[in-house]
Amino acid sequence: MKKILNIGIVVVLLVAGQHLFAQVNKEFDKSNFPDKKSELKKAIRDIEAGDALFYDEFSQYDQAVEFYEKAQEFNPDNAVLNYKIGVCTIKGKGNKITSIGFFEKAYKLKSDANADLLYMLGSAYQLDYQFDKAIETFKKYLTTLKGNVLIEKTPVVKKRIQECEDGKLLVSNEERVFIDNLGIHVNSPFDEYGPVITADESMLLFTSKRSYTDMPKTTDGTLYEDIYLSNKKNKAWKDPERLGKPLNTEYHDAVKGLSNDGSRLIVYKGDNGGDLYESKMSGASWSKPERYPKQINSDYHEASGSFSYDGKSLYFVSDKPGGLGGHDIYKSTKSDKGKWSEAENLGAVINTPFDETAVFMHPDGKSLYFSSKGHNTMGGYDIFKSTMENGAWTTPVNIGYPINTSDDDVFFVISASGKHGYYSSIKEGGNGGQDLYMITFLGPEKIFVFNNEDNLIAEKIAPITEKVIAKAVKIDEAKLTLLKGIITDEKTNQPVLATIDLIDNKTNQILATFESNESTGRYLVSLPSGKNYGLAVKASGYLFHSENFDLPDTAQYQEIEKEIALKKMEVGSKIVLRNVFFDFNKSSLRPESNSELQNLLNLLNENPKLRIEISGHTDNVGSAAYNKKLSESRAQSVVDFLLSKGIEKARLTFAGYGFDQPIAPNDTEEGRQLNRRTEFKVLKNN
Repeated sequence: MKKILNIGIVVVLLVAGQHLFAQVNKEFDKSNFPDKKSELKKAIRDIEAGDALFYDEFSQYDQAVEFYEKAQEFNPDNAVLNYKIGVCTIKGKGNKITSIGFFEKAYKLKSDANADLLYMLGSAYQLDYQFDKAIETFKKYLTTLKGNVLIEKTPVVKKRIQECEDGKLLVSNEERVFIDNLGIHVNSPFDEYGPVITADESMLLFTSKRSYTDMPKTTDGTLYEDIYLSNKKNKAWKDPERLGKPLNTEYHDAVKGLSNDGSRLIVYKGDNGGDLYESKMSGASWSKPERYPKQINSDYHEASGSFSYDGKSLYFVSDKPGGLGGHDIYKSTKSDKGKWSEAENLGAVINTPFDETAVFMHPDGKSLYFSSKGHNTMGGYDIFKSTMENGAWTTPVNIGYPINTSDDDVFFVISASGKHGYYSSIKEGGNGGQDLYMITFLGPEKIFVFNNEDNLIAEKIAPITEKVIAKAVKIDEAKLTLLKGIITDEKTNQPVLATIDLIDNKTNQILATFESNESTGRYLVSLPSGKNYGLAVKASGYLFHSENFDLPDTAQYQEIEKEIALKKMEVGSKIVLRNVFFDFNKSSLRPESNSELQNLLNLLNENPKLRIEISGHTDNVGSAAYNKKLSESRAQSVVDFLLSKGIEKARLTFAGYGFDQPIAPNDTEEGRQLNRRTEFKVLKNN
């Protein structure tokens, strides 16, 4: 009898315990809080205040949750309130992963607290990389849907399930990268986002909502966006400078794109649905941003833009009608007469039925980076890369985890070398809000060698337990050459404002025209591999300067720093015509010389009193007589060309100096190549 009684007591205690610890949904009702009427009224007022912000057209989740949390302190066991706090947390600026606890509690308290509760819980699991749990939850959510709601939401949920499957695969093949915060010199306790860089990573511009003295605020009390600039010195970013008027105004101003040399800036303004503008650097100042024409801006939302390597085309994002779905990526090209072409949609390989945004065209002229909610994303926006090959875009490739996350990843830019990428993110340990981060790509993993000859010999004496690391695998860098430096006056060393024509010597077409900075003389030109380039540097009152870069498809990334000293158009001044080419051991001009010869012809036509000598020079291979004759014949070929174009014979003389006037030692191939040249010298200019 006593034993039966003890068992009964245990059962009663277990039932009581289950009742005691079971989570029961508590409504904000008098019957649940009979002795706390005033506290209940305050909690209800807090919920009403939160709801006003929660259901506001701007969905002010961060403000709403402050009121909800006060009510939560009074009654933590209400399913709907837990659901709303979860929504505010997952959609606000804080740690989104903490939403899981609120959604899980809401579901335990009342599984139908909201029709989308399971969908939101699955989304929270997805953000936390709990992909299997997310898939299970999304599938359970589908079973709760009926009728038109099932038809409407099934594609969306199936997309989320596929994102989780893709996420599992991407996380299991983690990319080898370092992701480093740019630090307190760049980031603030406020939001920093949308970084853009010059091709050589010497200048960084970004958008920030940081506070400063007398900064105006929006009607809802938040800070306006402004554009900031930081320069790199001694491999470190300096304290950013808030750029003044006319670039920044008293309203929102955001940076969206930057030319490779940092002289042209794409600015976003929220008028007319959101439009793109361009500002140009003149010396140390930025011009007033000018709105792009109707070929680019529409009555809809133009979200971001990027220049092509030659600066002639603009890749941009718009949600105007006629696209493939949501925001699409378009391209417009500016003619030599300054008119923009009608925008061309990049097509179904790039654009999806979902949104694409944050477009960036690499300085190599063929690699396109962008963010998309389509393709094989692992959640939200992911960053993708596509390459132009044989006139068509390749299938976009997800650039991988941990660069891409299960949340939104946008506004990614990458250096010309391909070694460093930059983007903004909210991460633990940051300085507050969104911060700017640099991604360092490490390349393929080093191979571990367990047995080589040395190991086998040593193993006879003692077992080998440590891995021996083989040589590092070379990182696959971009195939382009960055030419940069300063253009100065040869005698004064003062900076010169000059134009730089980039020429395809094979087609004799001017690919692009750039300018040096008039205050600093600095210039930067991107030369994608695969062409024979001619450069013609011109400035008023100076002889033009030419350079040649013959870069095959296989030419790897390199940076060339070159100071160009322009020579005044004075008697005795002479320059090398580096883009005049002859057939081997002959004096016949090759077609690749046409652009250089045209520059010389233009110089003579623009300066009718100019008299010049064309001279030929060789290396010291072969006899003096042979080289003198060859060099003279080549000089004469140039003169004959000019005569055929109408230049008076009295203005031209020619001479062949063979190897009598070397400009480099002849004991190396590089020196001999420099000595094989055609020059012209000013004889008279009045």
